[in-house]
Amino acid sequence: MEASQAIRTQTPRNATAEALLDAAERLLVEVGHGGISTRRLAEEAGANQGLVHYYFGSMDELFVQVLERFTERIIARQREMYAAEIPFIEKWRTAWRFQEKDLRAGYSKIWMELQALSWSHPELRPRVARVNAQWRGVLRGAFSRAAREYGLDEEKFPVDALVAITMTFGQGYAIERLEGIDEGHEQLLDWIGRWLERLEAKEESR
Repeated sequence: MEASQAIRTQTPRNATAEALLDAAERLLVEVGHGGISTRRLAEEAGANQGLVHYYFGSMDELFVQVLERFTERIIARQREMYAAEIPFIEKWRTAWRFQEKDLRAGYSKIWMELQALSWSHPELRPRVARVNAQWRGVLRGAFSRAAREYGLDEEKFPVDALVAITMTFGQGYAIERLEGIDEGHEQLLDWIGRWLERLEAKEESR
């Protein structure tokens, strides 16, 4: 199964494994991966310390499964939103409201934590890359449909380039927001919104 189609398939987990994942998710948001010991995680989950390695093999595996599980939840939401029969500009605005929601929920921080962890743990990079590919796949489908609807010239506006710009901006936006920086974000989104409004107006006039 291609990475752009699905994140790593997980076998069903029991209640203890889910409790450990829930605890790791909370702690990744609260203190980051560097502040989580096996003992602290087990205490947070109300589980025996030895069960962390019994169910996951390593803390790194547990952390990456937290990211994959969280991504599965919100990717489903994103696909449903982009499949709706509404103008693309409304989908774009909704996507950025979701971005704010995901920042508050801690998803953006967990994704950044796992990316940082993979820099020094190469074995994690393919797993983190699959999450990135999952998001790119969602955007590629949505942008391809929008480009057809707006009649965009594929040479002037290649979909893969638009996806790459959006991914880069989205992650940079999240990093700066996590650092308490929002300078220029509203202006950039407003500028993109005005461009989409012009495209929407052209589409309606055809």
